[in-house]
Amino acid sequence: MAQGPGFAAEAEGAVPLYFVETAEWDAFLKGPGAIAAAWAETTGFKPQIGKSLLVPNADGSPAMAIVGRGDEKQRRRVRFTLAGGFAQLPKGTYALATELPAEELEMEALGCLLTAYAFDRYRAQSGASARLVAPKGIDAKRVQTLTEAEFLTRDLVNTPTADMGPAHLQAAAETLAAEHGASCSAIIGDALLEQNFPMIHAVGRAAAPENAPRLIEMRWGKSGPRLTLVGKGVCFDTGGLDIKPAASMGLMKKDMGGAANVLGLAHMIMALGLPIRLRVLIPAVENSISGNSFRPQDILTSRKGLTVEINNTDAEGRLVLADALAYGAEESPDMMVSMATLTGAARVAVGPDLAPYFTDAPEVAAELEAAAPAMADPVWRMPFWEPYEADIEPGIADLDNAPKSGFAGSITAALFLRRFTEGATRYTHFDIYAWQPSAAPGRSKGGLGQGGRSLLAAIPRVLGV
Repeated sequence: MAQGPGFAAEAEGAVPLYFVETAEWDAFLKGPGAIAAAWAETTGFKPQIGKSLLVPNADGSPAMAIVGRGDEKQRRRVRFTLAGGFAQLPKGTYALATELPAEELEMEALGCLLTAYAFDRYRAQSGASARLVAPKGIDAKRVQTLTEAEFLTRDLVNTPTADMGPAHLQAAAETLAAEHGASCSAIIGDALLEQNFPMIHAVGRAAAPENAPRLIEMRWGKSGPRLTLVGKGVCFDTGGLDIKPAASMGLMKKDMGGAANVLGLAHMIMALGLPIRLRVLIPAVENSISGNSFRPQDILTSRKGLTVEINNTDAEGRLVLADALAYGAEESPDMMVSMATLTGAARVAVGPDLAPYFTDAPEVAAELEAAAPAMADPVWRMPFWEPYEADIEPGIADLDNAPKSGFAGSITAALFLRRFTEGATRYTHFDIYAWQPSAAPGRSKGGLGQGGRSLLAAIPRVLGV
């Protein structure tokens, strides 16, 4: 797992780092920052978000570092305020000298650690990033664990399908399981038919033998409430016979972003020792094109027995999730969560920055809404709008995988999935993007964790542990 450098060991030579608000700038220069006054005037520095200043001693060594905190209005637009300026500081060790509220301090520290992320599997990285001493008053182990989970998720999403096909995704799950003493198994290829996972098999059967479809299962924990996480693991999506145009296929290595996010969340749960029984299910497939591809107008019978008319082979994610959800619900978990890069409609609705979710459980919604701001992990509730149920009922079969209305695509997809969750006490579905379109403080361009930190904070409260 990519862990990054983490917090620096506390050192006497650490450079004091001041995080200064615009309104406090003048007072700062008359107080602890007096040594910086002349240098700030010479350089024209003002403490705006994303700006930093390294102040030298007379001998040229660093006396202090200053990172702009802007004002409250500006901070509402930036998730990790300290990270933007921190990332600009030169290599060295820094110790935060400004007091912050506990929750804000923890997330700002996390943002600084996340600035060290680099996807360097295919090229050499030059230079080194600034290192932060763990600020007093935070749970450094917890912040480090959140960082590890995010790096894991990003690495999985960023890796191209040639090196992150279904077998590679299984290997990643097995590595994570071994790290935490969990069990991990997989049902592969035609064994899916023998064990009644027909839709997972149908979607993935056209791939090359080395990329055979599979259902990956991980279990951890021997006591406590049951939590089941289901992650969409479509390692590449051509669209199938309803092939995508080139522009739409360009990011399809990230179509396993739900699986990557579920594995990141699983790492946090196991590393922090939450007292629950965790089950992770990942239907891992490549939606390819060959003579045995599933076709438009085919009718598939799901694990649950519901029949599904295929009106678009590019709406395959809900098919593989349906079999996995039905399997997960058979154990009647206390909480079941699915995460998937499922619909473009969700991006149209809320853009790439928010993680939309659906739930019928008011306690889940309440805890997620409370957790999201504190965890710097924004979420947005969407409705299971029952009047749209008719849109997913084609008449010739029980369900339609691609309603023709063109409206409310994220909602109708969520309603489709909910049909397979009978038995789960609480079901929540996240329709995430799992991708950062352009670099932002603490978030490099590329793969992204979404919703996992908020779920981590909400799950213990929902399950009462």
